[in-house]
Order: sequence, then C-alpha cells, then structure tokens
Amino acid sequence: MHENTLHIDGLSKRYGDTVALDSMSFSVAPGEIYGFVGSNGAGKTTTMRIALGVLQADSGEVRVGSRIVDDALRRSFGYMPEERGLYPKQKVAEQLNYFAQLHGLDAATARRNTAELLERLGLSDRAKDKLQELSLGNQQRVQLAAALVFDPQVLILDEPFSGLDPVAVEVMAESLRERAERGIPVVFSSHQLDLVQRLCDRVGIVKSGRMVAEGSVDELRRSGPVLYEITTPATSDWWEPLEGVDLVERHGDTVVLSIGDAPAEGYDDQPLLKAALAAGPVHHFGRRLPSLTELFQEVVSQ
Repeated sequence: MHENTLHIDGLSKRYGDTVALDSMSFSVAPGEIYGFVGSNGAGKTTTMRIALGVLQADSGEVRVGSRIVDDALRRSFGYMPEERGLYPKQKVAEQLNYFAQLHGLDAATARRNTAELLERLGLSDRAKDKLQELSLGNQQRVQLAAALVFDPQVLILDEPFSGLDPVAVEVMAESLRERAERGIPVVFSSHQLDLVQRLCDRVGIVKSGRMVAEGSVDELRRSGPVLYEITTPATSDWWEPLEGVDLVERHGDTVVLSIGDAPAEGYDDQPLLKAALAAGPVHHFGRRLPSLTELFQEVVSQ
C-alpha cells in the first residue's frame, strides 16, 4: 500500500473493566475520505486521540506507510477536535499565523497560507476580529483553518460538521474534498450520516470499541437487507402468501418490502413482481438500497 497511507492497527485501550477499544484497525489511503461513524462512546474519539498522541494505547500502533507515528511525524497531522481549542481573545489571522509557524512554516508562508484559507472559507473580512466575536459557525471555520494552515500530510477531524448551517457545511465539505484531491488521507467522525454517505469514499462503523462494518458506501448499502419498493393501487396485502416477504413501510399506494434471508445479489424478483401484477397495475417496482442511516441502525442494533 502507498507509503503515505494512514494505518490504525490493532489499537486496544481499557479503563479498568471498561473496554474503550478492542483491536481497532482500519486504513485510509492518500486521496481518500474515510467516514468513521458510531454511537456516542463507541470509541471514535479515543481512536483519534491515540493517533494524535493525546492518549496512549495499551496495544497496537499507528503508522503512516511503514513509519510508526512519533511526535515528529504527528507535527504533519492536521487535527480538528470536537471540543474547539482556539484562543477566544486572540485575533483570527494572528492565531492562524501562530499555528502555522508552530508547525514549522516560515513567517511569509504562514501569512500567505492564512490569507488564502481565510479567503477560501469566507472569513477575509474577519481576519482582525477576535475569535470570540465570531458566530459559532465561523469559529468552526477558523478551527478548520487551524488544522489546514500548515499544509498537513494527514487530516483527522472529530465531528467537524456539528452545529453548522447548510452553507458552512458545503464550505467545510469542499475544503475536505480539496485536501483529498491533493493526495492527503482524510478521516472524520460524524453523526450526520447523510453527509457521510454523500462525501466519503469508504466508511467504517464502530460499536463498543470494535469495527463492525467497513467498505465503500455502495458496498455497505448493498450488504444490507434486501428491500423492494412497489407502487400499486391494490388494496389487499398481496405479498402475504409469499414466504419470507414482510412489510417494512407503507405510504399511500407505495409499500417497502423486505425479502427475508435473500442473498444481497442475485435475488430472483420475478415471483414478487408476478404477485404484484396479479393484484393490480404496478406503477413502480424496484430494489431500494437502504440509506447509510438505515444500515447504521441495523448494524448497531445487532
């Protein structure tokens, strides 16, 4: 695999009898956006804090390519924590310049990167304002700028979209896409699964400190329950004689049916269509892939 791939390899962490992480493993390739999702307490933030050196794992390691991550390598990591950690009384541009130089950039490059990022994030007119004078959404944009200003080689973000308005969400999403297009591994956690579905190349679902499902959004959706959406004005429950077919939803003339233990691929849907046609005219018939939200609920409830 590429020498700049981020590897989370077998991380375990316990607090007394509580297992925070249990052999957590995944990889994020350069140019890939990886969605790291799970319920509160599933282990997402613990994993990220270990990757950043804030916590120490009981076992396992974090690597970039074949290099075990040490303090020097972590200086190339951009991190946006869920708990925002900037200086409220310091001016925005001064703060970003400071973080850029703290990560090794010279003063001229730091100023140039700061100006470019503030322009990109729509904050140029707030450069001389104190952070505390900005809205919460704009403060989050500054927090993102702080993670990007020194041109990181790995980007790790914990709930970056939390509390943002739709315009700010798009600005944030486009910034992550731009960094991925430069060949940077990008990993972020989020409870906003519609955004994860739209933005991510691959997704990992975690539960109780373990990775329980992983793959591209399409792979994960196709691995979920087999659902069919059928629109017919038939008033009878025409599907009931069919073995393994159950009603999931009903909206007017449209029903969503689950097909028991049917294989994810290769299911013969013609008997189902024949039964629908026997009950009346069929205006729509097709496979419905579960959304990432539906799949997440299915996986974490098991």
